[in-house]
Amino acid sequence: MQQNKYFFAVDLGATSGRTIVGNIAEGKLALEEVTRFPNNLIEQGGHYYWDIHALYFEILRGLKEVAKRGLEITSIGIDTWGVDFVLIGDDGAILRNPRAYRDPVTFDAMDDYLQHVVSRREVYDVTGIQFMNFNSIFQLYAMKREQNSAFRNAAKILFVPEALSWMLTGNEVCEYTIASTSQLLDPRTKLLDERLLASLGLSRSKFGRMVQPGTVVGMLTDEVQRLTGLGPVPVIAVAGHDTGSAVAAVPAKDEHFAYLSSGTWSLMGIETKDAIISELSYERNFTNEGGIEGTTRFLKNICGMWLYERCRLEWPEEVRKLSHPELQGSAMQVEPFRSLINPDDQAFAAPASMIGAIQKYCRETNQPVPETPAEICRCIFDSLALRYRQVFSWLQEFAPFKLDTLHIIGGGSLNKYLNQFTASSTGATVLAGPQECTAIGNIMLQAKAARLVNDIWQMRAIIANSTEMVKYEPQEKALWDEAYTKYLNIVSKK
Repeated sequence: MQQNKYFFAVDLGATSGRTIVGNIAEGKLALEEVTRFPNNLIEQGGHYYWDIHALYFEILRGLKEVAKRGLEITSIGIDTWGVDFVLIGDDGAILRNPRAYRDPVTFDAMDDYLQHVVSRREVYDVTGIQFMNFNSIFQLYAMKREQNSAFRNAAKILFVPEALSWMLTGNEVCEYTIASTSQLLDPRTKLLDERLLASLGLSRSKFGRMVQPGTVVGMLTDEVQRLTGLGPVPVIAVAGHDTGSAVAAVPAKDEHFAYLSSGTWSLMGIETKDAIISELSYERNFTNEGGIEGTTRFLKNICGMWLYERCRLEWPEEVRKLSHPELQGSAMQVEPFRSLINPDDQAFAAPASMIGAIQKYCRETNQPVPETPAEICRCIFDSLALRYRQVFSWLQEFAPFKLDTLHIIGGGSLNKYLNQFTASSTGATVLAGPQECTAIGNIMLQAKAARLVNDIWQMRAIIANSTEMVKYEPQEKALWDEAYTKYLNIVSKK
């Protein structure tokens, strides 16, 4: 394997972003953060927007820093959150800042579209994507419905990572993994569906050419080279959807695994060769998103540490000052399974008070009401682990292979208490790590494009060789079986 190959990853989340340099040498990957910056949501005129030019500026700033250090980077890759897009005019100019998925204009757009344009079942049968009001299809419908001038005059529609790649190279693409979040893509053909596009008054020509992760988008423009001090570095279409890049970084040894991308939101799923679209997947609201090498990420969204994070904001200052291990450690001292909730109940989506919502749920289901931070934290962790068990059991029903291992990746992989609970609840061996999975997946896909690795399994072998994973084995099976029966009984009442 060649030595000293450096890759530049842009990893953008809904609250912050960063640029990272990765180096592969002697079969191991090393990362170094270059810059970190906020991604501010802008509220104006009753709408929420992203500042696309601020994000572009931050990418240039990171590239300038790399040039200043004298690093010769092999390529650049960009991953972001899903569904949002940028509208480009026929003169090649951005028509306005892109709307953010939290924009209230979409709140009723999904129901309106499904009732009056294309039915819910028809949309699912084509796309296999779970229904969320902010999916691109409903954002576009809301803009069409309001006769939005930017929508009306758009010559091109580029998802956020594609728009940033276009700003760097001048070339337009439509990358498979990010396009799959739109609920406009058929995972069987791996193309945007013409009928769904037509229902929005759109044609396929509005989008860039469809490409798979690892495709070269183009070289940095002369302008970007001048602004950064770099040469004609190629920009690679990695798995543009951050979860796609994260799952690419799962250090699995074979296909017999499920993954849990754990953070503010949890995504639990499997990697399959083909989409799974059936009556049962429709009823359980599973989704089929694009993966690398033509795979499908069959998964379900779960309300993860959002519950804990929102409660933490409400607790008194002396509680907020406690470290996460201190607060979570205190939760381990209280009675287990005393109070349980369904983390995905609509009551926890955006309550004025998360503590109040949890207490109300317990009151309405005739359970002891958690009062202290330790009791509330324990309620959240117990409930999440039991919800993970439910979804894991569903995945085992869908999977065309036996699931031996659950890989937990992302920031939540550091949560030793919840990791152990998850192993005990699901009955699976849990391997936790890496934490920096999104950036790792981004960089490894660039390495594949540079032909340093041949396929996903060689990628994963390098990642496993570069990561210290922590193993958790199931414990107290009878106790968790009893708790799961209690959990199912409680959630059935709501």
